[in-house]
Amino acid sequence: MSWLKETLGTEKAIIAMCHLQALPGDPGYDKARGMDWVVEKAAADVRALQNGGVDAIMFSNEYSLPYLTKVECVTVAAMARIIGELKSEVRVPYGVNCLWDPVASLDLAMATGAKFVREIFTGVYASDFGVWNTDCGNTVRHQYAIGAENVKLLFNIVPEAAKYMADRSVESIAKTTVFNCRPDALCVSGATAGSETDPETLKAVKNTVPGTVVLANTGCRIDTVERILGIADGAVVGTTFKIDGKFENAVDEERVKRFMDKVHEIRRA
Repeated sequence: MSWLKETLGTEKAIIAMCHLQALPGDPGYDKARGMDWVVEKAAADVRALQNGGVDAIMFSNEYSLPYLTKVECVTVAAMARIIGELKSEVRVPYGVNCLWDPVASLDLAMATGAKFVREIFTGVYASDFGVWNTDCGNTVRHQYAIGAENVKLLFNIVPEAAKYMADRSVESIAKTTVFNCRPDALCVSGATAGSETDPETLKAVKNTVPGTVVLANTGCRIDTVERILGIADGAVVGTTFKIDGKFENAVDEERVKRFMDKVHEIRRA
C-alpha cells in the first residue's frame, strides 16, 4: 500500500487543480476587482471540485504567467490568504504548488497545513522561463528545518515547457532521482497544462521505479483516464474539469462528476 491510500484515501488518486487567478505583482492581476474577487473565484472552484467528488485538491498560482523560478513574497502571502480563508470549507486533503519555486512551496505548505507539494526539485532544465537549476539537498534540508518533514514531495521530472539539459533517458532520470532523493511521487507532464502526458513515457517511468508513486501530471481526460490509470498510480487533473475543457475557464461541476463517475467505474473493475 502506498502513501496515497493513507493520505488521499485511494490507490488510484485524482488530484484536482484549483488554479488561482493572477495575484498581486502578476502582470494579469485585476487591480479593479482585487483580492476579494480572487478568493471568490477560488471558493467557487473548490466547491465545484468537492461536489464533483475529487480525492484531493492542489492550489496553484497557475495564472501567474509568465512564471518565476524564485517567487516574490507577495505571491506566497496572497496564496496563504486564499487558502486560509477557504480552509474551513475544504473537506478533502490538499496540497500546494507555488510555481516554480520549491522552497516557497514548502513554506506555503507549512503555513497552510497542506499535505503535499509539487515542484521541480531535481535536475537542470532549459525552459521558457530561462534555465531551471535546482538544489534538492538544500531544499530537503529546508523542509526539515521548518518542520515540514511530513509534507509529501511530488517531483515533476518531466515538466511542462522545459527539457532536461543533459542527454539522459527518462528511465535514467527516474532511477537516479528515486535512489538519490527519495521522492514521494514522480510526476510526468505534457508540453503545457492540458496537454496529454505521453503514455509511453509514463509507462517507462513506472516500469523503472515500480515501488514509487507515479502520476500523470497533465492532460488526463475522461476518454483517456482508463488508459492512464492502467499505467500510473493517479493523475493531476485541471483543464478537463473546466467549462468546455478550456484552461482559462472556471471549473464545471458536471464535468467533474462525469469524470469521477468514470474513475469510480475503473476502480470497481
